[in-house]
Amino acid sequence: MKLINADCIEAMKAMPDNSVDSIVTDPPYELGFMGKSWDASGIAFNIEVWQEALRVIKPGGHLIAFSGSRTYHRMAVAIEDAGFEVRDQIMWVYGSGFPKSHNISKGIDKAAGAEPIETGLPNNLNSCLGGSACHCETDGTKFSATKHPAKTVAATSEAAQWNGWGTALKPAHEPMVLARKPLEGTVANNVLTFGVGGLNIDGTRVVSDDWDEKTVLGKYRGSNEGNDSVTSNFGVKEIKSTNTESTLIGRFPANFIHDGSDEVNELLGEPARFFYCAKASKRDRNEGLDGFEAKRDHDGRKEGGVGGDNPRNRTNNAKVNHHPTVKPVTLMQYLVRLVTPPNGIVLDPFMGSGSTGKACAYEGFDFIGIDQSAEYVAIAQARIDFATNDKLPL
Repeated sequence: MKLINADCIEAMKAMPDNSVDSIVTDPPYELGFMGKSWDASGIAFNIEVWQEALRVIKPGGHLIAFSGSRTYHRMAVAIEDAGFEVRDQIMWVYGSGFPKSHNISKGIDKAAGAEPIETGLPNNLNSCLGGSACHCETDGTKFSATKHPAKTVAATSEAAQWNGWGTALKPAHEPMVLARKPLEGTVANNVLTFGVGGLNIDGTRVVSDDWDEKTVLGKYRGSNEGNDSVTSNFGVKEIKSTNTESTLIGRFPANFIHDGSDEVNELLGEPARFFYCAKASKRDRNEGLDGFEAKRDHDGRKEGGVGGDNPRNRTNNAKVNHHPTVKPVTLMQYLVRLVTPPNGIVLDPFMGSGSTGKACAYEGFDFIGIDQSAEYVAIAQARIDFATNDKLPL
């Protein structure tokens, strides 16, 4: 496990050609998220980043890079222009996204110096009919004026015309580029020469609901120690179902991953056919960070405003791992396993708080992580050290 505190371009320039087996990374989405300057630098669109990535990865090696729905295209083009072949797009879909939409009607009232008019009714008519000062109890839950705000209507006729209009949709997915460095010769020649060039299909198959949890986790870890299994190439196992004698290896992995939320389950109908992974839990974020100070990230934001100390801003409560875009380790385990051969080296040039490195520790891969923030490198080191010492499934 090698962690580098440096600019990713300069750090990769110091690396040998064809020296890593895969690249799994979560670059800035270039949206200025929470006022972060590093999320609006344009680095993810810089062809030089991906040219260096292309140079250090072996022929046939795969790259997986996250992005945002608004900016994915620019990063994908930069990756392609650098010389990678874009092979697919993987979609991570979830139900917990919060819409950051501007209420146009309220904006018009504000510009006119008018305050919205309270109707005396609560904003959620299904919960209570007691108004903004309600302290009633419904189904054992007490409501307050803060949690149970009053319903308002526009103060001006102009604002009333735009009631119900906003500026953004609820975010529900994050796309990933799946790209590959061009092969040298055929796939067969490339994998025999460089040890990369394919996807670990059997190692990332989606299991059925009737499989034993321990067996499933063993399958995902690539070990299955102590379970009834059959060893195949590279240590990938075929696992027997717990309620049948037949040997099952699960559904073919798809370019679609979901978080198991009710919204996604209702939409899909049969979500079990796809791999699922929820967003990072508090435990996942903070394991190994005992002794680190919990903090919020302001980065120039107005105190009490969006991204500041506003207690209603759940995304910016004080956290030990205060990186704002932590990916769940189980998701990163799945991705590194998909594109990395046994005993391979994974590179993450945008390491952040180290979720990819933590995943590599659990999966048994070597890891090189680069980040320009010394603070995040320290957090990443502690999280990876914990996983290295832990060696147990989440």
